[in-house]
Order: sequence, then structure tokens, then C-alpha cells
Amino acid sequence: MSGASWPALDRAHVWHPYTQHATAGDPIAIARASGAYLYDPTGRPILDAISSWWVTLHGHAHPVIAEAIAEQARTLDQVIFAGCTHEPAARLASELAGRLPAGLERIFFSDDGSTAVEVALKIALQYWRNRGTPRRRVAALEHAYHGDTFGAMSASGRGLFTAAFDQQLFAVDRLPAADGEVETALERLLADGGSDLAAVIVEPRLQGAGGMRVWSAESLRAVRRLTREHGVLLIADEVLTGFGRTGPLFATGGAEVVPDLICLSKGLTGGLLPLGVTAATNELFEAFAGADRRLTLFHGHSFTANPLACAAGRASLALLDEACAGRRAAIERAHRAGLARLDGHPRVRRPRVLGTMAAFDLDGGRGYLDPVGPRLTRFALDAGVLLRPLGDVVYLLPPYCVTPEELDSVYGVVARFLDTLDD
Repeated sequence: MSGASWPALDRAHVWHPYTQHATAGDPIAIARASGAYLYDPTGRPILDAISSWWVTLHGHAHPVIAEAIAEQARTLDQVIFAGCTHEPAARLASELAGRLPAGLERIFFSDDGSTAVEVALKIALQYWRNRGTPRRRVAALEHAYHGDTFGAMSASGRGLFTAAFDQQLFAVDRLPAADGEVETALERLLADGGSDLAAVIVEPRLQGAGGMRVWSAESLRAVRRLTREHGVLLIADEVLTGFGRTGPLFATGGAEVVPDLICLSKGLTGGLLPLGVTAATNELFEAFAGADRRLTLFHGHSFTANPLACAAGRASLALLDEACAGRRAAIERAHRAGLARLDGHPRVRRPRVLGTMAAFDLDGGRGYLDPVGPRLTRFALDAGVLLRPLGDVVYLLPPYCVTPEELDSVYGVVARFLDTLDD
């Protein structure tokens, strides 16, 4: 098929993520991208209202980040990071430490959000072993999603995504993801078996793939208070929420919470290259240092701290300035105005906004496999908008370069779709 078109080659050879190939039809062909828009091979613009799976922070093909990658590629493209180092990684680590909640000084690089969570879980469990007081239990929230590798799946809520592997996942103490209830349940868990609890892992303020569920800063602070009082580590999975998605630069920082470990990816490079980070306190780092080499964190990736990705990360981080904060605030205002347009529609339930994320549930929905999700995706695509609902949960999470007028047009598309549901 060497002379075939590239969409035909895709049909013949590619296995897409989260796709049932027997029923999904052809994927959307994208030839290029710029700013808030994707373009198909005919040149038709498609507004990317979901930041291409929440990674595109400042806009597609951002010239500042693209130039940083190109310049780095002419100097150093890749080097083993076990035993070697390079300037982009060292400077990115320092710049991240300067922006993260105070005390998260040590940066471990990996490849993506799932691996950042794997690293955090391994650090938390081995920390207690290295101290000579092993703890084996981990607690996580209901409806959690932390990734698709085995440790990340174990910490995630059990359901459709994990069902095929339930027998292979390690047990996790599950806490209710509801304000007030999570504190009570954690207090009870700590009273009953806190001495064997190594860590609690949460998505601070916003549970993404679990349904764009918002929970309060007060509950997050209560979780931090209880874990600190009982000497339990707190892992904050900010893979989605980091870099301004919920308003503040980090959701934990906005809640005045300092976790022991924080996981980052998605917007870390502005969405141009894959990169993951697990940031830890120096106290955790020191527990892995010593003459006994068995204390070592035996974890790594072939592309750990890839110089091109680190250069992209530095450029993206520099773009998170006051002007960017203003654009994020404008997005939040546009979301609130857009949801107000939908207020009162009989199919709209639980509208919610947190920073640059807006979502609502469809009344009468049937969960992640509800066919209404693919229906909305097709309807929006015909109108020049990329949406990918989480089943019966409709959400918008645009790049920061989107304008209020563009977001208003997206809400108009959603409103027209809602009117078709009663046909």
C-alpha cells in the first residue's frame, strides 16, 4: 500500500486509543494545527475545544515553543539520563521548583501522566521500606482516574476502564469523592489502620476522566491536615489540573496545600512533546540516599528528561505570565456566560465551572457508554468544533489562546445539539 493515501494507511495499520474499531468509523484526519484550530486535509478549520485531550496549553504549534524545540534539536537531541545530565533538564527542574508549592524541590522526569503517577506510588511505598517501617496500603478517591498503567489503574476507580484487569490490580482503600464525606471516611480509615497507610492520592479540586467532578478546596485542606497529623504521604495528581487549568497555576497552590508528591504532565510542554514529572520533597529524596545501593529508586525511562521536551517545558513555563492569567480569567467568564445560556434546559444537569473547565451532565444519561457522546462529537464536528464528551458528561477545556467569541460559538453549537435531543 505504499501509494495509498495516509488515511488509508491509518485504516490498514493503526490501532487507536479508546476506540472500538468495529463501530467507530474513520478517525478525524488532521493535516495541521495553529492556535486554537485544527485543520483537515481540505483546509477546513476545526476549533479544538478540548485542547486535544487537555494537553494544548497556549495553542497549537506555538511559535515560541516550536522555536525552542528546533534550537535544542540543533544542539542536543537525546542523552541517557542515568549518569548524565544536561542544561535544559537542570534549568527546567529549577524553574519548576520555583513555581510549585514551597518544599517540592526534587524533580523526577518521566514520559507522561501515567508514568508520573507510577513514580509517585513507587516513591511513596519505597520511602517507608527504606526507613525500615514498611507500609503497604494506598488510599484513593472514588471515580478517580490516574492513568492506564497498572499502578495508576490500581489507584483509579474500578469500572469500565479497569474491568479487564481487576484480578491483576493491587487493592486500594477507597474514599468517597464528596465534600464532607471524604474527611469523615479518611478519619475512620486512619483510626482503624493508619499505621499501615503509606499514602493518599487525589486529583486536587477536579476529577477529570471520572466525569469532570469538582470538589472543594476545604475538603482538600482537610485531607492534607489529616494526612500530616498521621504521618501519611499525600500525592497530588495534577496531570490535568496543573499549569493554570483550574485558575491558579496549581490546584494545590490555589487551595494553600503542599503535598509530599505532585504529578505533572499534559500541559507541561504546552502540549508539543510528551514529558512527565514527579516532584518530591527533600525529605523523601533523602530517604533514598545512602551507602547501601538497595536504597536506590530503581526506575527510569529511555527518554527520561529528553532535552527537546525539557526545552519545550521551559518555553511553555515562561509563557505562564500575567497576560496568560488574564486570558484564563477571560475563559472562565466566558464559560459562566455560556452555561448561563444553557441554564434551564431540561437536559442540562449540574452545570459547573472551575477555571478553564466547564461541564454539565445530560439528564437521563447512561454513563460513559451512552451513545449521546459520539452523537455530540459528530454534530459538533459538522459545525467545525472538536468535542469528546465523557459519555453523558459534556465538557469544554480549550487552549488559553481561545477568544470569548470563539467560546460563545461553541456554546451555540452545544445549545443546538441539546435541542435535537427532544426530536
